[in-house]
Amino acid sequence: MEIDNRKTIISWALYDWANSAFATTVMAAFFPIFFKKFWSAGVDPVESTAKLGLANSIAGMVVALCAPVLGAIADKGSAKKKFLLFFAFIGIVMTASLYMVAQGDWVLAIAVYVLATIGFSGGNIFYDSLLTAVASEKRMDFVSALGFSLGYLGGGILFAFNVWMTLKPAMFGFADAGAAVRFSFLSVAIWWALFSIPVFLFVREPAPQKSGTTGAVILAGLRQLRRTFEEIRHLRVIFLFLIAYWLYIDGVDTIIRMALDYGMSIGFNSDDLILALLITQFVGFPSAIAFGYLGGRIGTKRSIYIAIGVYLCVTIYASFITRAYEFYLLAIVIGLVQGGIQALSRSLFAKMIPPDKSGEFFGFYNLIGKFSVVAGPVFLGVTALLVRSMGYSSDIASRVSITSIAVLFVAGAILLSFVDEEAGKKAARHL
Repeated sequence: MEIDNRKTIISWALYDWANSAFATTVMAAFFPIFFKKFWSAGVDPVESTAKLGLANSIAGMVVALCAPVLGAIADKGSAKKKFLLFFAFIGIVMTASLYMVAQGDWVLAIAVYVLATIGFSGGNIFYDSLLTAVASEKRMDFVSALGFSLGYLGGGILFAFNVWMTLKPAMFGFADAGAAVRFSFLSVAIWWALFSIPVFLFVREPAPQKSGTTGAVILAGLRQLRRTFEEIRHLRVIFLFLIAYWLYIDGVDTIIRMALDYGMSIGFNSDDLILALLITQFVGFPSAIAFGYLGGRIGTKRSIYIAIGVYLCVTIYASFITRAYEFYLLAIVIGLVQGGIQALSRSLFAKMIPPDKSGEFFGFYNLIGKFSVVAGPVFLGVTALLVRSMGYSSDIASRVSITSIAVLFVAGAILLSFVDEEAGKKAARHL
């Protein structure tokens, strides 16, 4: 297939537009709020935070354990798009199913949410791995950033519409805001399905070097995975990057998934928090593109350092905020760097791996990312519970827990300084 083809690049990037509706409307906004006020109504805020953190951790662990194996199999069978379709289907169906979960049934809500998150996260393994098939090394920073920027815009547009429905439910024929929120889950599923079509129609992956039965492809994938483990001593740079990425993206993902829950725990109104999330989405759209250009001008690593530094300041300042406008200010600052750190981390990794093993290597990449989701929310929730058990209020416990995330950004930045991008590329060429 033709690398750097405009139609192919846009079709690939539109999948970010499609599934980011889940990340925004469901994962970051309405599920945490609805879980606290509808499915887990009357439960102590710290306890519901711990339950939500556990749900995110379960989903992350399932994907993490399967990612490298599935990626290796997808490489050998040229099946990245097939796996992407499989996980997207799970995510879409489970997201739509949230519409039917009854009030108070927090166990079923978590079960459905976990499956939807597995679909979302699992699909991203194979979506990310297709980056090496659509963009050359020279354009990877820009193309990766384009995907995230369209994700912020698309997710933001649908989220804005869903917020409008919840604020004016009668205008749309809903009995109340709760009914509008439940319909929003259904709208995300439809949006996700509709805008996923281009990636399946217009993005092609290289044909497998050898054809064979399904069983043979699976065995070949497993053998390749074993060889990669054996060759890990030759991949020191990639290994070091993955550890650094694990640490700092742990902080990023924890903030994404738990920010609204944190805001509610310290007493902010849910309407203020939703507006802050909208601000992040629309600031993130041009900012992600800007980071793509910045990576090309000053270097990908240096640009990531800028984003990490901003996040470090955010986690410290967040523990002191008391007014809504301060939460809006944080939303703007996070929007400036969130898409950038995600996009440039993805493109930096893609530059240092063999293109013909992108599924397998992005399996490891997503394994690391998902294990950060396992650790981060649980770390935040357990810290809050420990502080609360010492006799402090829920407000103080929540503030201490958000500050503790700063150590992840510091450690990640230190390890990233030892990553030699050129050495990583050289090692990848010899695999």
